Parts: sequence; structure tokens; C-alpha cells
Amino acid sequence: MARTVAGRTRVLLDGTPLLGSRTGIGRYTAALAEELASMSDVDMRAVAFTLRGWRKLRKVLPHGTRSRGMPVSARLLRRSWLRAPFPPIELFAGLTDVVHGTNFVLPPALRAAGVLTIHDLAFLDFPGDLPPSDEQLPELVARSAQRADVVCTPTRAVADAVVERLGLAEDKVVVTPLGIDLAWFTARPPSEALRRRIGLPKEYLLFVGAAGPRKALDWLRKAHENTPGLPPLVLAGPGHARGDDTVQSIGYLSDVDLRSVVAGAATLVLPSRDEGFGLPVLEALACDVPVVCSDVPALREVTGGHATLVPFGDVEAMGAALTGALAEPPSPATLAAHRTHAAGFTWRRTAELTVAAYRKAIG
Repeated sequence: MARTVAGRTRVLLDGTPLLGSRTGIGRYTAALAEELASMSDVDMRAVAFTLRGWRKLRKVLPHGTRSRGMPVSARLLRRSWLRAPFPPIELFAGLTDVVHGTNFVLPPALRAAGVLTIHDLAFLDFPGDLPPSDEQLPELVARSAQRADVVCTPTRAVADAVVERLGLAEDKVVVTPLGIDLAWFTARPPSEALRRRIGLPKEYLLFVGAAGPRKALDWLRKAHENTPGLPPLVLAGPGHARGDDTVQSIGYLSDVDLRSVVAGAATLVLPSRDEGFGLPVLEALACDVPVVCSDVPALREVTGGHATLVPFGDVEAMGAALTGALAEPPSPATLAAHRTHAAGFTWRRTAELTVAAYRKAIG
């Protein structure tokens, strides 16, 4: 029986990913928070674990959502939680029915049920990619997963890996696929003013995401260099080095500008060696942009046959896929099928499945 107040399930959400530039996890947390805030049977609050900037949380939450900050270093908290389940979250944020760790780590609680989202297992497969501040993340995630009543993953591929690699029971893991905003379906190519402002070429291939080894941009760059006739490659997202005539970085974009930049791309490319979901591929399909991506389990699952899949690391195959995408634009029927597929992924559905996970955790 769910422990509720006035018929509403009390949820405490880790809102730390809402602070700073939002990539995949930040966008997931923001969309989930917006949907939960609109549900009459959910009473949502959010908490941020950060020494600086925690006061900004209330400014980025849905209107009327209460927030609590923990003005303490996240690194110190994690070290404490590795030693013992202390301090419990209720000590700072008050009583709640469910605590939801949206970003791999579940804060310990005295009485509240725990739900943890694990987005991928890259931290286990490539621990050398982790910054020094996250060197204890594998152990912390493993303990969080064991302590959680329910673990959410964005794809079945990640769910299967979590069960196998972290030793969890299958019925403890639920799949809560991500969604896309309806605005993607009406996105239009960038205006001349936007092109000039960010230095965007007339025709371009596009990568969307933060820089990092997992995105395998070295493979994409090599394929781009070795394949004659391709338009410039544009990198959108934080952390990319300044480019040259053939590879151009345009940095982090607002949601509005990003939709236009994606809608104007000749092809969206996601060469990741591993993904938990791959949100940009759905967003591109929604606005009639062909997708070329690496043939890894999560991307295979999410694209559902509506993208060109390339064996990871195959330079020649990547070049051929990009050339083919440019040479044979999708037919109207194919574009309609792409949009229909993308429309099946909504943030409302994400929230509904997540609320079901909350109730399952409460028991």
C-alpha cells in the first residue's frame, strides 16, 4: 500500500542535473520534473547536492515546485555514503515516500523507498574515462543499485546489462524510455540570421552531444577526412575543441536554436561506442533528418530500423553510410514512418512509467 498524503505520492527528486549546461541526463531530469509537476496524484520536491549554485535550483524547476539545497560538496557526500548510509536524505529534505536518484547515485534514506535511474554502464566498461572526482562511481552505483527498491533504465539493452553486471533480480529493473518534445515535429531549418550568428555552413553533417571518448568522434573525424565530397562536420554541444574548415564546433545551444540546427542538417551522426538511449537520433527523425549511427544495442533498439547502422570503428563503412545518406534522400513515405516512430516516445509516457516504478518501490 503506497504511503501517501491526501492521495498524493510524495516524491523527492535529485535535481542536481538541472544545474549547468544540460545534455542527456539534464534534459531527462527536466522533462521528468515538468511532467511530474503536472500530475495531480504526485507531490514532487527536488533537492540539489552541490556546494555552489544550489540556490539556483528553484529557478529551473517547474512553477510552484518546492526545492531544497544541500550546501555541501557532492564529493564529500559520496565518500560518506560509501562508508555508511549516512547522512540520510530526510535529515536535509524532510519526509517523503520515494527518493529518486536521477543520475546514477541514490541518496540513503531512513524510511523512504528508493528508485534509481542508471542511464548506461560506461563507467564499468571504461573506468579510465572517468574524471578523478568520479573514480569511486562504480562502487557507489553498485551500492546504490543494491539499496534501491527499483532501478530504472532507458532501454531494454541497459536493463539486461544492469541485471547481468550488477547482479540484480530481473523484476527489480524497469524500462522507462525517454521522450521527445512535440516542438521537434515542427522544427524548421535555421534562419540566415542564426546561420550568421553561430557561423553555420549552408550544408553540414551534424553531431549533437558533449565531447568525450565515449562519443568516438575520432572515428567520425577520420571517416570524414577520408571520404571525398562530404559537407563540413558540425559539432554541437559543450567541450568540443575549436575546429577548422571541415570540422566546426558551435558550442552549447539553447533548445530553440538546437532544434533549428538539427532540422537544417543533411544528416545527423552519432558514432558512440556505447549509448544508454541516444536522444538526438529520435529528435532528428522527428524533424525529417536522416540518421547514421553506430550499431550498438541501445541505438539499435531506439532507432527501430529507421537509421543507418554502422559497425563500430569501421572507417570505410562510416564514410559509405554518410555518402549514401546524402545521395539518396528519404522518400515522403519513409519520412512519415520516421516521424511515426519518433512520436511513440513521449515524456508523458516516461513519467507514467516512472510513477509506476515509484508505486512498485513503495509496495
